Amino acid sequence: MTGTLTRPTQTVTETEVFSCPEESHFYSHCLERLVFSQCTDARLIVEFGSGDGSPVINSLMRAASQIPEGSRCKDVIHGFELNPSAYDVAKSRVDQCELHDRYVLHNKSFFDAAPKDAHCLIANPPYIPAPDNQIRMPLLHGGFDGATLTNRLLTLNYPSVMVLVSSYSNPLGTLECAAEQGYVVTDFMVTPLQFGYYSSEPKVRNWIEKLRENGQAFYSDNIYFLAGVLFQHSSIASVDLTDELVQVMTAL
Repeated sequence: MTGTLTRPTQTVTETEVFSCPEESHFYSHCLERLVFSQCTDARLIVEFGSGDGSPVINSLMRAASQIPEGSRCKDVIHGFELNPSAYDVAKSRVDQCELHDRYVLHNKSFFDAAPKDAHCLIANPPYIPAPDNQIRMPLLHGGFDGATLTNRLLTLNYPSVMVLVSSYSNPLGTLECAAEQGYVVTDFMVTPLQFGYYSSEPKVRNWIEKLRENGQAFYSDNIYFLAGVLFQHSSIASVDLTDELVQVMTAL
């Protein structure tokens, strides 16, 4: 487990670019430890939903300052973001940090345009569960149980997938989906978070309560767990930590 207990500071700018610094910070460190630190050669990585780009940018900048020049990983990340406002913000940040050769952004649908031959898929997909997307920020809707988009990403057959998984968004269903697709959990990081503005919306909290009654959500009155999970095809995995992740995600 990593991180400290914080209440997500979730905001939407005038251009409707979602921002949650605590979640972004955690995602960035998951990328750094679970993905970028494992680089032994140049790899093609694809990202579903780049948002404002800050998690990947921060990870690449930290890596550049900590690793000797001759041994720096040469991963190239292609990020896909449909929201034009978020894309513009991310593109501006990439250009400012001079990372355009490492982080290539596309204002296109990931499912329509992402390369199929990438080594790894990374994502912090929307995971707010609700019966429909008529919630405070519809773009955060993760489907009926919060895991719809996450599970869809696991069907795309990339060798490795690193995604954030919430303990109140049917994590057991996601692990079952991963197993059906031939994946095992080879590493993970977990942090506790307090319910924020969007997850505390009465419509959402009432729905999450129903998921808990059905054994699909795990949380206390104050916190839930957010995990960065590295899935790998069993043919390339050296360890299977699925049982350990289940124990952590269902502990509340």
